[in-house]
Amino acid sequence: MKQVDEQVEARHRAKMANRKSIQDAEVAEKTLEKGLLLVHTGSGKGKSTAAFGLALRMLGNNRRVGIVQFIKGAWSTGEQPALAVFGDRVVWHTMGEGFTWETQDLKRDIAAAERAWQKAVDLMQDETIALVVLDELNIALRYDYLDIDAVITTLQARRPDLHVVVTGRNAKPALLEAADLVTEMTLVKHHFKAGVKAQAGIEF
Repeated sequence: MKQVDEQVEARHRAKMANRKSIQDAEVAEKTLEKGLLLVHTGSGKGKSTAAFGLALRMLGNNRRVGIVQFIKGAWSTGEQPALAVFGDRVVWHTMGEGFTWETQDLKRDIAAAERAWQKAVDLMQDETIALVVLDELNIALRYDYLDIDAVITTLQARRPDLHVVVTGRNAKPALLEAADLVTEMTLVKHHFKAGVKAQAGIEF
């Protein structure tokens, strides 16, 4: 074990005590509790993964979760069977038919997005659900499959205690403005560029 000089240890203790008092005071100032609109966007990996982490955290607090997957649907992901063990505490709807370059049918893509959005609205109206995950909604908004103004109006009109997390790259500025928290996943390095294919447990 690294030896620590007593004077260094004393200075550290005083510094941390001061830091704790500042931190405690800052935390004590925060008294508002409300449902949050969270947006996970950016070119980096992990947007949906982080959202499902929130779902797991909510389940750990004995709250129900609703999930709607936009766009995705052409393949299965590991999160769905994993969360299925929670039974009816998770309501999961995979409503997409694959990315637009896979379907190559604009009308079909729009119709799928509209069905998914209606399901999302239904889940947001369910008062037993504490968190709604709208996975890849940003993609549907990017391609104008849904009206951004109508979506934001509905999100802002949700009940006060409901948390909603929206994922997908290229989030529109209007959604970023409406959000309470925005996290941008930044791509620094990706194994795909080195020829590594999508793998079970990592990408899906």
